[in-house]
Amino acid sequence: MTRGVGGSDAATELSRLSDMLGHCKPIPEASFRRRLDGLRGRMRDAGIGAIWLNAGSNLTYYTGLRWPATERLVGALVSVDAGLTYVGPAFETGTLESYLRLDAPLAVWEEHEDPFALVASLGRPNATLALSPDTPLITANALNGAWTGPTADAAGIVLGARARKDADELALMQATKTATIEVHKAAARILRAGISTAEVTEFIHAAHKKIGAPGGSTFCIVLFGQDTAFPHGVARPKALDEGDMVLIDTGCAMHGYQSDITRSYVFGTPTDRQRDIWNAEKACQLAAFDAARIGTPCADVDAAGRAEAERRGLGPGYALPGIPHRTGHGIGLDIHEGPYLVGGDTTPLAPGMCFSNEPMICVPGEFGIRLEDHFYMTDDGPRWFTEPSKSIDDPFG
Repeated sequence: MTRGVGGSDAATELSRLSDMLGHCKPIPEASFRRRLDGLRGRMRDAGIGAIWLNAGSNLTYYTGLRWPATERLVGALVSVDAGLTYVGPAFETGTLESYLRLDAPLAVWEEHEDPFALVASLGRPNATLALSPDTPLITANALNGAWTGPTADAAGIVLGARARKDADELALMQATKTATIEVHKAAARILRAGISTAEVTEFIHAAHKKIGAPGGSTFCIVLFGQDTAFPHGVARPKALDEGDMVLIDTGCAMHGYQSDITRSYVFGTPTDRQRDIWNAEKACQLAAFDAARIGTPCADVDAAGRAEAERRGLGPGYALPGIPHRTGHGIGLDIHEGPYLVGGDTTPLAPGMCFSNEPMICVPGEFGIRLEDHFYMTDDGPRWFTEPSKSIDDPFG
């Protein structure tokens, strides 16, 4: 039996877990003010008079307000002259005010009023309005119609700063990833022949809550046997059998910052075929890590992992058996955010950038293996948030 897999039960493992995230502190108010100052500087350089930050992660990043996007308009208008005005429904005033991190006016609209006309009334006549890239099309069209001046795309101005995390952001992600590894270890120990993916998923959600993640699991993928060859799962997942490959991909969030870690191992004794592909996956992951250097284009990191797979007779390119998707994604307030470790993304690596490293190998009809850890860039190169899986026989070391 693979070391650290099986031999326990959910009640026992939950009793062993304790709070690992209670020490985490939210991003300080001063950071949001610095982010807004930087945003306004980029606005001036681009000739932008105002930016609309729609409800979502960009609004959170720049103001600290966490609010999901719905059919009712919520967001903030950032003016280049240092003004910040929140916008929301009048009946949500008390709730919105309780979530605000920065002191700024809240402009509200009644249910029968036009919220887009309200936004337009807050800007300077004929100034250029740029829209955050997460603005829904229906909202963008309405703002285009209401605004008196030209409109533009704010993606480059808004997203560039988010890619480079500061010390407070790195600390939150380090905490969530360290905690999720402990959840992975506990989940591996509850496995038994016949267990369903639903039971494991339910345990992982409870385990994430036990270690201090307020919302439990942000997401969870549990796959056994041939199902593991499908990166994001199947319609009717199978129960666990002896000798199955196990793939578990899960994460949690603290103060909005995410973990996202995958482990693959065998329930039972690995076959030679499983061992060979597992070792190939680990080699591809390390090849990508070794290629990550300051100034290197993101695409080159993807190419390094893919080249290692081809050296082992897999691929080429995205062909199967081989690596069907990108090597990695950025992470922060969103589980997946730019830049990406994929061909065509020429963004140069810079200090503070954070990425998943997961060049998954899929063998149709047999199994798939994804080893996913994350690293962040320092002046001296990449540094792991979590140590990669040790071996197929001892995945958690």
